[in-house]
Amino acid sequence: MRVAVVNLGRIVTGDLASPFAAGDSLLMEGGRIAALGTLTAEQVSGADVVVDAAGTVAIPGLIDSHVHITFGDYTPRQKVVGYLESYLHGGTTTAITASEVHVPGRPKDPAGVKALALAAQACFRDYRPGGMRVHAGSVILEPGLTEADLAELRAAGIWLAKAGFGAFATPYDYAPLMRAARGLGMVTTMHTGGSSIPGSSGIWAEHVLAAEATVSFHVNGGPVAMPEEGFERLVKESSVAMQICTAGNLRTALKTARLLDEVGQPERLLIATDTPTGSGVMPLGIFYTITHLASLGGMPPEQAIAAATGNNARVYGLDSGILAPGKDADLVLIDACAGGAHDEALTAIAHGDVPAVAAVFTDGVPRFVGRSRNTPASIRNVRVAECRLPMDFSGSAH
Repeated sequence: MRVAVVNLGRIVTGDLASPFAAGDSLLMEGGRIAALGTLTAEQVSGADVVVDAAGTVAIPGLIDSHVHITFGDYTPRQKVVGYLESYLHGGTTTAITASEVHVPGRPKDPAGVKALALAAQACFRDYRPGGMRVHAGSVILEPGLTEADLAELRAAGIWLAKAGFGAFATPYDYAPLMRAARGLGMVTTMHTGGSSIPGSSGIWAEHVLAAEATVSFHVNGGPVAMPEEGFERLVKESSVAMQICTAGNLRTALKTARLLDEVGQPERLLIATDTPTGSGVMPLGIFYTITHLASLGGMPPEQAIAAATGNNARVYGLDSGILAPGKDADLVLIDACAGGAHDEALTAIAHGDVPAVAAVFTDGVPRFVGRSRNTPASIRNVRVAECRLPMDFSGSAH
C-alpha cells in the first residue's frame, strides 16, 4: 500500500538531534517511510490513499515501553478486553512488554519462566491488535536460571530480561544474571522503587547500579519512588536509561527530567505508562506525561515527544520512533482539541492540554482517519482525500 499524507502544518521527527523536519508531506510504502518533506505531484497521484492533514502536526507513533502484556488484548489485572486497541486510539503504536508478570498463576521455576516468555513472544509475533506493534516475551529472572538458559532464550529470539519480581533473597542477587543477559545482547530492565505487588521487594539505585541495567523501570515509582538521593546517583554514576511512568510520582518524574537536562543527557529519558496495573488502564497516559513535562517542567514539547518515541526506539533497538526515510511507517497526526485555549498542537501541549488524535498509521496503513474515540475532536478536519482501494479508513465506525 502506498499512502501519501499532505498539507501537514509541522513535522516533529522524534529525533532530539533534529527535532523538526522541513516540508508539509510524507509518503509511506511497503511499511516504510519512502519520502519526507515535499512530495511531487506524481508521488501524490501515484498513492493508493491520500490523506489531507489539514495543517495538523505529524509525530512518530508513541512507544509505550512499559505495558503489562499477558495474552491477547486482555488484562486480568483490570479484567478489560481491548485495551491495546484503545491505546492505539491514544496515539500509541508500539507496546513493549514489562514482562508477563500479570499472567494468573505465572510459573516461577526456570523451565516455566522460559516457556512463558517464549509463548508470549510467539502469540504476538503476527497478532497486532488494532494494528499496534507488540513486543512481547520478557523473561522474568528467577533463582535457578543460568547463563545457558538465557543463551537458549536469546537464540530463540527473546531479547528482553526483567528483574524485580523474582524470589531472590536480595535485589543484589539479580546482578549476575542481568550482566549475563546484557552480555548476550538482551535489553535488561529492572523494577525501581518500592514494592508494587505482594511478595516483591523494593529496589533502589544501588541495586540498579550493581545490576548494570539497560533501563531503570519507572524510576519515578511504580507507584512508589525510591529514596531521594538515588536519582542523582543513577544520573551521575551510570548511563542507564531512566524511564518515567504515568502511573508514578509526578514530582520525581519532573526531577528526573531536570537532572538529565542538567548533565546534558536528555536522550536517557524514556516515557511509558506502567499499565495496566492497580492504576488502571490509561489509553492517553503517554500524552498525559508529555503534557506534564512540557507544562509543569518547562520542557519543549518536541523534546517530550522524543522521550516517548525516538529515545525509546534507540534504547530498545527499534526501527520506529523517528520520522525519516527508511524508518517504520508509524505516524500520528495531532491537533489542538476543539474548544481548548490554543489552536495548535504543540502550544496546547505546552499549556498542559492533551492533544486531539486525528489519525493513526502503523506499518504504513491508516488505522483510522478523522477522530480518535479517546480524545476530543481536532480543530482541523483531517480526512481521506482520495482512496483507490475498496476500504474505508474514515474511522466512522469508532
